[in-house]
Amino acid sequence: MRRRGILAGVIAACAIVLAACAGMPTSGPVTVGLGSGDVDDDVDLSFLATGPQKGAGPEQIVQGFLAAGTSPQDNWAVAKEFLAPPLRETWNPNAGVTIDLLASREIAVTSDEAVSATVRPVADVDETGVYAEVDAGTVTLPFRLAQQADGEWRITEAEDGIVLDRDFFPQIYRSYSLMFFDPSWTFLVPDVRWFPARTNTASRIVTELIEGGPSPWLRGAVVSAFPEDISAPSSVTNDNGVAQVEVPVAALGLSRTQLDRMQAQLEESLATASFTGAVMTVGTVDIQASPAPTRSTRVEPRPAVLTKDGFGFLVGEELQPIAGISEGMRKLAPVGIELGPDRDVAAVRVEGGAVVRLRSNQESTPVDERTGLIDPTVDADGFIWSVPAARPGALIAFAPDGTAHPVAGGWGDASRITSMELSRDGTRIVALVEVGGRHEAWVAGVQRDGDERIPVRLGEPLRLAVLPGTGEDVAWLDGETVGIVSSIDTDDIVYTQQVGGTRTSSNAPGDITTIVGGNQLTGARLAAADGTMYVRTGTRWQSSATGILILATQQGSPR
Repeated sequence: MRRRGILAGVIAACAIVLAACAGMPTSGPVTVGLGSGDVDDDVDLSFLATGPQKGAGPEQIVQGFLAAGTSPQDNWAVAKEFLAPPLRETWNPNAGVTIDLLASREIAVTSDEAVSATVRPVADVDETGVYAEVDAGTVTLPFRLAQQADGEWRITEAEDGIVLDRDFFPQIYRSYSLMFFDPSWTFLVPDVRWFPARTNTASRIVTELIEGGPSPWLRGAVVSAFPEDISAPSSVTNDNGVAQVEVPVAALGLSRTQLDRMQAQLEESLATASFTGAVMTVGTVDIQASPAPTRSTRVEPRPAVLTKDGFGFLVGEELQPIAGISEGMRKLAPVGIELGPDRDVAAVRVEGGAVVRLRSNQESTPVDERTGLIDPTVDADGFIWSVPAARPGALIAFAPDGTAHPVAGGWGDASRITSMELSRDGTRIVALVEVGGRHEAWVAGVQRDGDERIPVRLGEPLRLAVLPGTGEDVAWLDGETVGIVSSIDTDDIVYTQQVGGTRTSSNAPGDITTIVGGNQLTGARLAAADGTMYVRTGTRWQSSATGILILATQQGSPR
């Protein structure tokens, strides 16, 4: 039995093809090129894999087949060249992606006609484009081969799907956001999916939006305007950047309200693939629909802070008060603050440990007086969510009238919770938890009941990340990204984690206690234990203010 890494095979089988001029011109006029700010940093690279070499043995055929996963052109036509004709017709490369570490990949010849590939998955993408981290150790993929009539070896048995190295994956695949509604039809909620770049992306987006529905962890938390009897078109055409989406004749019988909501979902979903609009058609007839209006999740760009001078929006070195809330805050001793989107309520944890509801009429009411509470979070319906650090399963949402509504599911499998925050649309909640001695980031869908939108249950959590250190704080940076502060020994790391995708990290200055989001990823802010506030400048965190006692989370802006 022989065993070896396949790095050399991948390097030999892949070449990056760059669109470039054939040579350096030696004559003609001087032409002004692009400035440094005009370069498109998100250029797609084509990985051109090579087909099977004449006389290649079973091991080399499997190596080449795996390497050809980097070439999705023509539905992985190059990869199919390594397959025997019958398998070529049935093998489905779109069944999923196993994302692994190339350096850990090994090939073993187990018999004259059998080869196995041992991979170490770090994540996978299912057939609907849903990305999830995995912690499965090693996985063995079996292959059977046979010599064909011409004497060449070809694969006769292989599992569906492809295998991609972690570093290659974001160059072959791109993330796109399918848009669903919250159950009140107020907000559009992104559901991140991954599809091969520069292929039939628009068709994949539309198919999953219309027929696939939301990701499993979001089901019950979001809704779609597309009825079950509306099927996706076989293809979506591009008319000068406007997607032409053919729908069944049944769409003509839908109400204008429903069509407008469908239009909003289509346009916003396809916008993530650079389409400028979408038109639904029945045959040659365009359906008259306009995107339904939705509420923005933007926040006030000025930070909401508590200093020795009080609470309000920080402008330079001055505080601008928030009507009623700033005056009421003076009567409290807050240690954690989250401001509701209409600025008519704030969820406050005070020095004694209780969670308090502060209204814009300056009235404050204790809502949760259990011991060991973490900072609360508040949604657009005025529910204040609170939980003790040592009892993650004891999550309660307190209604505006003070009624306690226990929220089932969710964090029950964790032994401890450090931080949590609702998304600004109220459909998702992210938390830093400890489970089995590990610190992890989880996200779950929020399921509500009735016209009062009472929170009743969290869906099955999706694990976003296993943190190498201790989870300190988490915040929604935008609609599909969270920021995580993790402490490793004496260093703090800030992770930018796409919900349903990959993450990046940066070193944080000082002893960071808080992270809050803005209106874009660069709008995130950090607060340190010494009162310094930091903002992101390029790849670094720069001090922007001092004397900050509390950096508050904003859950949106008034309508």
